[in-house]
Amino acid sequence: MSVIAELRVAAGEFELGGILGSAEPLEVELERMVPLGRRPVPFLLVHDDGSEAFETSVGDHPSVEAVREVDRYDGTVLYTLDWDASRDRLLGAMDAVGAQLLSGRGAGTAWTFEVRFPSHAALSAFNDRCADVGIDVTADRVYNPRKPAEEPWFGLTGPQRETLIRAVEGGYYDIPRRMSTADLAEEFDVSDQAITERLRRAIVALAEHTLLVPDAAPGDGDEHEP
Repeated sequence: MSVIAELRVAAGEFELGGILGSAEPLEVELERMVPLGRRPVPFLLVHDDGSEAFETSVGDHPSVEAVREVDRYDGTVLYTLDWDASRDRLLGAMDAVGAQLLSGRGAGTAWTFEVRFPSHAALSAFNDRCADVGIDVTADRVYNPRKPAEEPWFGLTGPQRETLIRAVEGGYYDIPRRMSTADLAEEFDVSDQAITERLRRAIVALAEHTLLVPDAAPGDGDEHEP
């Protein structure tokens, strides 16, 4: 049965982190990794006000061949990165055990990841590989992706869950809408853009943790602390 681990690692511990760390203090969100041949291509989300600095600093890194803008929406810019992934030992360790990188977020020197492993044995093998190559990885949580009664609520963070529930109850998804993102932003005392991103990430998390997981066997679903 697959398990999901929430991991923390310093940017300097892996190649991609070092590349994106050159853009500090920008916050970068790793949307997904798309394998193209032997080259994993990351899709990265950056706030629009930091996009120019991101393109300059990351584009000048010696391991990067090109930074390409894919789309702009809701005050953010989506990029792909052409780079030499052969030296990234962290991503190599994930690939070796069949792990799927679900999401990642970094700001300066620290990164957090959400990774799905095929089994606890695969997670253990990943930890061993990281230790062998000197990568210090901290697991903050390890859990079964199909346990709805407890945190993290199918992969949702607390704010994502609360916002999504309020959006549904308030009529944001009704036709016609009875609530706007501006209304939600006022209630939660954050920006309109933050609400839009929170709802988008919540829906993606729900899909990844319910629709895109293998069927659970009876009795599965226990959460495990690292």
